[in-house]
Amino acid sequence: MAGADIELAKGESCGSAGENRAFYSCFCDARATTPVYNYFRAWIADATWDCVVATLRIEVRVAAGREPTPSAASIDSQTVKTTEMGGERGYDGGKKINGRKRHIVVDTMGLLLAVIVTSAAVDDAEGAKEVLGCVESECFPRLLLIWADGKYHNFSLYEWVENHVDYKLEIVNRPKDAKGFVKLPHRWISERTFGWLGRCRRLSKDYERRTDTSAAMAKISMIHLMVRRLKPNATPQEFHYDKTNAKAAA
Repeated sequence: MAGADIELAKGESCGSAGENRAFYSCFCDARATTPVYNYFRAWIADATWDCVVATLRIEVRVAAGREPTPSAASIDSQTVKTTEMGGERGYDGGKKINGRKRHIVVDTMGLLLAVIVTSAAVDDAEGAKEVLGCVESECFPRLLLIWADGKYHNFSLYEWVENHVDYKLEIVNRPKDAKGFVKLPHRWISERTFGWLGRCRRLSKDYERRTDTSAAMAKISMIHLMVRRLKPNATPQEFHYDKTNAKAAA
C-alpha cells in the first residue's frame, strides 16, 4: 500500500459517514470481473488489509487514552452457515452447524488483532494455533496474557504457546454451579466483537467461496467500525421515507 494511502487510513481524513459506507459497499458488492475486485484480491495478497486494520487500531486506542499496543487480549471462535457458493466447509458437531468457523483475537477494546476462517470441522485448539501465529510477540511487545474459554483447554495448544510466543494463555471457566447464560469476566469482549461483525450484511452468513476472502470481509467490517469511531456522525440522521419515490411508486 502506498504511503499516502496509509496516511489516509490513520484517520487524518476519514471522510463522511456516507463516504465510509460507500467505501464499505464498494468492496463488499464488487464482482469477480471488476477492477475493484482485482484490487481487493491484490490487497489480500500483499497484506494491505492487515496494514490498514493495524494502523486504525493504533489510532483508535490512542484516541481512547490507551497504549498503542495491548497488554491483554481474548480469543474466541464462531461457527456460521455457508451458502451454495461452495468452497471449504465442514460440520461442527458441538453447534450442529454445517459451514465455517471464524477464529478471532481481539484486544480489551474489542478491536481485531487477527482473524482466520476455517472449516467448521476444525478443532478450536488447532484453529487457535493458526490465528495466534498471526499475533507475533515481536509485533505486540506489551502483550502478556490472552483469555480463552474452556474449549481451548488443550495440552497440545499449551505446548504450542510455550514454544512459539512470549504471552500466556489463561482459561476462564464457567462457575460450577452456574445455570443458563453467564457473563464471564474478560470473555464477553470477544463475544461483543462477533456481535459487531454480525451486524454487517456480508457477514450474516459466510457467502464466500474462499476462506481468505471471508477473513478479509471481517477485516473490512472492522475497518468500517474503527473509521466511524475516529470520525462519528456530527448529527445523527433521522429516518424518513423518501416522498418523491413514494409518489412515483403510487
